[in-house]
Amino acid sequence: MKTILTWLAVFVAGTAVAQDADTIHIAKLEIGRNKKEVFNSRDSSLVVHIDTLVMKDKSQLVFFGKKDVQLRVDHALIEKRGYIFGTDGKNNGTDFGIDMRFEKLGALFVLAGGQDAKNNGSRTFPNGDGGDVMFTYDKGGITPQTDNRKAVHYLQIDTRAGGYRVNPQSDLRNIYSMINQGTAGRPLGNLSQGMVYSGSPGKDGETTLEAR
Repeated sequence: MKTILTWLAVFVAGTAVAQDADTIHIAKLEIGRNKKEVFNSRDSSLVVHIDTLVMKDKSQLVFFGKKDVQLRVDHALIEKRGYIFGTDGKNNGTDFGIDMRFEKLGALFVLAGGQDAKNNGSRTFPNGDGGDVMFTYDKGGITPQTDNRKAVHYLQIDTRAGGYRVNPQSDLRNIYSMINQGTAGRPLGNLSQGMVYSGSPGKDGETTLEAR
């Protein structure tokens, strides 16, 4: 009986650790110019709280393999261009809930759009859906604007589905070329999982921008 209780206690403790693993608190995160910070743990959902986020020009905050990300930043200092990118790893954009106070803002691009399917043997998923983005900013800091990308304080949120940028003629040429290169009896063997993916676009995501 004692052995059973001991193993049960270990299991419960391990479960508690696993549940906490998808919540991250960072006191200060600084991403250098042209550098990226990647979150790619096995959890499909992630909660990240950053006290101070500094993003130099062309820096990236990347969430890979994430269906849902809740991101809170108490103090954000974004230089000329910063990028927040999220995908579930299957061509779909990440659903983001972002709460941020801008102390400095050149331009920030939140990229949660769906990605295009590639009928070239390298990608094994159809045109993706765009993620849903709920972006809340603290009106006590800088107020972002969405009209003029050449002006400061610019914020752009992309939740468009994948498939709009696909060129059907180019896709067909790739498909026929790979079929012709296939072995006898397996004409689709060079395609991803032996499949040709539809050219139909995915579903656009939704964007909400509001102050608090």
